[in-house]
Amino acid sequence: MAPIEDPLLLLRHSIASGGKIIPTTSPDSSEEAPLSRATHLVFTDPARVAVPIDAPTRFTSTEGKAVDVRSIYFAWLNRDFAIPEYNAVATKLNEEMTGGATVHMFAFVERLVLFTYLEGAQEESEFIRPLPGDKDGAAGAGTAATGAASKTAPAASGRAGRGTLDPRLAQIYSGERRMGDRNTALRGIKPTDFSHVRKLAAPFVTRKPGAAPSAGVGASATLALNQKPARRPDPIILLSPSASALLRMSNAKSFLEGGRYTPPDHSSTSTMLHVSRLVKDIDPSRPMRFILVEGPEQFKPEYWNRVVAVFTTGQTWQFKNYRWSNPSELFKHVLGVYLGWRGEEPPESVRAFGHRVLACSVEKWRDPGQPGAETSRWRDREVVETIWKSIEANMRAKGWRKDAAPSSI
Repeated sequence: MAPIEDPLLLLRHSIASGGKIIPTTSPDSSEEAPLSRATHLVFTDPARVAVPIDAPTRFTSTEGKAVDVRSIYFAWLNRDFAIPEYNAVATKLNEEMTGGATVHMFAFVERLVLFTYLEGAQEESEFIRPLPGDKDGAAGAGTAATGAASKTAPAASGRAGRGTLDPRLAQIYSGERRMGDRNTALRGIKPTDFSHVRKLAAPFVTRKPGAAPSAGVGASATLALNQKPARRPDPIILLSPSASALLRMSNAKSFLEGGRYTPPDHSSTSTMLHVSRLVKDIDPSRPMRFILVEGPEQFKPEYWNRVVAVFTTGQTWQFKNYRWSNPSELFKHVLGVYLGWRGEEPPESVRAFGHRVLACSVEKWRDPGQPGAETSRWRDREVVETIWKSIEANMRAKGWRKDAAPSSI
């Protein structure tokens, strides 16, 4: 058996010349064995050389540790795998091996340097230590060229393409600077993932309204740079401005959003607020924002098409400035909601409005400091859900869509 040579040069030369590389269970065997049980790596070209499979090489990891022959050979066998796939097969091999042996899991940059070196496209690297006595680290290719005798040098074989090459010419070629390919020139820490750009471009890649899909594979959408996404109008809920109303601007948000009733703060001067609610039957992807106001003084005529509910105490003066000042006519177009105390009958005026007004009641307010005061508030959530279900049913009936309000109610 020929004396042991540098494993990296042996592997590089065998790849260039197409020689066989056989993992075996003994240095004299020629029967191929699984890497998990192999003890040697046998090279057949230019002469038969057996190298211990756990022998360290001149290739060092980012931690400064010498990588063994098995890890180098295993990485080359799986060079077409992406990093996650490579790590998976390496983990499986580690599980199959015994005695505490493991293969090194190469990082992206390590794999890139290793493969370009083994393919003959790179001579020097911070990961590859020079041969003993080699000051500039460039003698690797020259050693392979002279040690291969009548065979082609690894770096020169790709250039010559056929036949043998003069050793002196091979040494000259080995001193040239390799240009490499785009992988060696544009190497980095890891590949850049630009998948997030798809989400940023989605609002702009839309087909023009009324345009037929273009012919061809995929029928790609038109890039509408001058178009803005349609803005969904906000539904409007009118509250009662009466001082006797249980629901005012000061406590409406905590009640309709949080599901808990608290007495109104009559010193509040707020004139408008917003509450959010996910209306699954209209737009399951994003919550709808509802505008709450106590009067229509700032309304434009088209705003009335966005009114989805009117809270009332039964006092008709509330409707004086409404589009429909007659309650019977008003509640033909808009859902009415009355909120009173549990155990008390709604006023006669509310009952006279008919079934188009939803009558709800909450537990009477008790000072939180009193024993058992909090236990009575669990029904508030049930009342709130009843109100929202009625509002949502009315919105569907009036023609609300996720991107538009009805043209009339």
